[in-house]
Amino acid sequence: MKITEIRCAGLRGATPEGGWSNELRPEDCVHTLIAVHTDSGMVGLGSVFTNDALVRASLALLEPLFLGESALEPERVSEKLHQHMFWLGRGGSITHTISGIDIALWDLLGKATGQSVGRLLGGRYRERVQPYASLLMQEPSKMRDSLLAVKDQGFRAFKIGWGPFGRESNSMDEAIVQAARDAIGPESYLMVDAGGSDAYWTNGYKWALRSARMLADYDVYWFEEPLQPDAIEDFVLLREHSPIAIAGGEVLTRRQSFQPWLQARAFDIVQPDVTKVGGISEERRIAWMAQDYGVRFIPHGWNTAVGLAADLQLASAFSGTNFVEYLTGSPFIDEITVGGWTLDSEGMLSIPNKPGLGLELDPDVIAKYSGIKTLLQNG
Repeated sequence: MKITEIRCAGLRGATPEGGWSNELRPEDCVHTLIAVHTDSGMVGLGSVFTNDALVRASLALLEPLFLGESALEPERVSEKLHQHMFWLGRGGSITHTISGIDIALWDLLGKATGQSVGRLLGGRYRERVQPYASLLMQEPSKMRDSLLAVKDQGFRAFKIGWGPFGRESNSMDEAIVQAARDAIGPESYLMVDAGGSDAYWTNGYKWALRSARMLADYDVYWFEEPLQPDAIEDFVLLREHSPIAIAGGEVLTRRQSFQPWLQARAFDIVQPDVTKVGGISEERRIAWMAQDYGVRFIPHGWNTAVGLAADLQLASAFSGTNFVEYLTGSPFIDEITVGGWTLDSEGMLSIPNKPGLGLELDPDVIAKYSGIKTLLQNG
């Protein structure tokens, strides 16, 4: 089975807020779907955390390297693309694009062999996993109302992040977290994401340590991105002295970027994003490395249904990965798949056991949000 073409479609019209200081608009494109077409007629699905203009440019650059390549050897083909891009896009939008290609190749390998990606990754430790609802922070009363609405949907784990946290006052930070805990009750998991990768983040180690101690009073499960994403020495200190787990890594790409962080014990929980880190192949190697250093692997998943499907398969293949991120209220998660997603009575999400990612996209909805009707069509 050979690769004959790779198409892409940027999603627009319902892009959710990102919490960034330069806030996203609904018509902005930050997520792009990938479709790898083959001479067998089979199509593999991928997703890229990058604007579609950058993905198209990257695909044009990569095309001589992937055309005619085997569609059943994701790790070898992806490594070929990485190796030939050292001088042109190591770790940037080209690496993000390779991520989408790699995800699609794993999807194809699963479809061709009749196996789920999780089984191809070495075996399934679980058949379902707990999704945590991921929401932007708001002022306390609105935060409470948003969480109550999501809790009514069946979620039992919640992460709140960005928004005013760390940007207004310590008293506001605590009021938001207190409102969140009151809304979800003592039995639910609560995580807090400071969003330290926001533009011009100014809070440092002492603020982060003080905040971590405050969060411990509300039984927060982990504290995510409390520092600038390059402040490795401060992360090491914070992890050593924080009473709660420290999480991060969503902005890093390529396994080589993660190695010094894991070696330094900078994280309790590492969170690579499969739609930009290099795909399933690269994320699996990072997760293995994390295991060797005693660090929990829990994927970052603020992207699309295809990214969520990849995260579910990865979660099935690692014994310690007991959560996946679920971006609530995004049509790019909830609407683009045939059948959608359903939580069970315990707030758990089943991991598809169908071949590949176990995902089918709705071509009409894809056309609605991308303007492209031919992403999945053969010929």
